[in-house]
Amino acid sequence: MIASIPFFNHFSKSTKAYKLPSHFTLSQDAPHPLCILAAEELQDHLQNQQEWQHNFGLADGKGMVIGKMFGVLVVQNKKHEIGYLTAFSGKLAGSNSHIKFVPPIFDLLSEGSFLNKGMEELTAMTNEIKFLKDLSPEASKEAIHKLKAQRKQHSIALQNEIFSHYHFLNQAGEEKSLLAIFTEAGYKNPPAGAGECAAPKLLQYAFQNELKPLALAEFWWGLSPKSATWKHKYFYLPCKEKCEPILAHMLNKAD
Repeated sequence: MIASIPFFNHFSKSTKAYKLPSHFTLSQDAPHPLCILAAEELQDHLQNQQEWQHNFGLADGKGMVIGKMFGVLVVQNKKHEIGYLTAFSGKLAGSNSHIKFVPPIFDLLSEGSFLNKGMEELTAMTNEIKFLKDLSPEASKEAIHKLKAQRKQHSIALQNEIFSHYHFLNQAGEEKSLLAIFTEAGYKNPPAGAGECAAPKLLQYAFQNELKPLALAEFWWGLSPKSATWKHKYFYLPCKEKCEPILAHMLNKAD
């Protein structure tokens, strides 16, 4: 008996009338019809769920308005059943983990995480610099300069430690680190937030659980206070800066 896989969603409607893609598809302008169906079911969940609160700017809400990119991945399990996975980019309602959504590649927000300690140390350095500036900028010039250099080095080390925890599978089951992926793609360093987008999360979970990816689509949900590029319910391709090198590895059958 094949065990059920968490986060594998069965479609609420029959999919018998839908033709399966002959190869993996990833499209912005014309997502596969099964992706559209999965996106509609996810959007219905977003409108009606009562498990968490996040201000997307679509109704009265508290806190900063933050629209969010969501992704759906249509998959086939070992029983040849068709279903879909869902994910969000970054964090949602202050957390990386929510019912219905696949887990992050690495949970930076877990209790006792090195990130929390590292951020506390950075904050302490910043506060000390501010204190010295208020006390006597000229007399404390050397100490301030030294502290700023220490803060910069600590920030770089913390970012590199974050990157070291991200490893991605490809279709052949081969794993590659985030640092290796971006180095081979010609980057000096990965951009901040690389690996936190929806598409890599979805593919990673599929490969980890022997689910065959069939089609993927991402859509924006909510208002975007920073850019007019993102529009509510519109479909978009995964970003080039953070996702393109990762997906090139993940969708490669063998590196």
